[in-house]
Amino acid sequence: MTTAKDEVAALLRRLPDDCSIEDIQYHLYVIDKVRRGIERAEREGTVTQEEAEKRLGKRLTR
Repeated sequence: MTTAKDEVAALLRRLPDDCSIEDIQYHLYVIDKVRRGIERAEREGTVTQEEAEKRLGKRLTR
């Protein structure tokens, strides 16, 4: 199992040397949001594309 510290170290290795603190914070934010989304999908399930379109209805533009 990968630890949070391992993930941060891997992120820092991938980012360019001249990245800012804000760049690092943004990437950590995105990683956290993706992880939470995956956990929620595993816990609560997902919907099909058709169901999502039906739920969004008129809000979708084509």
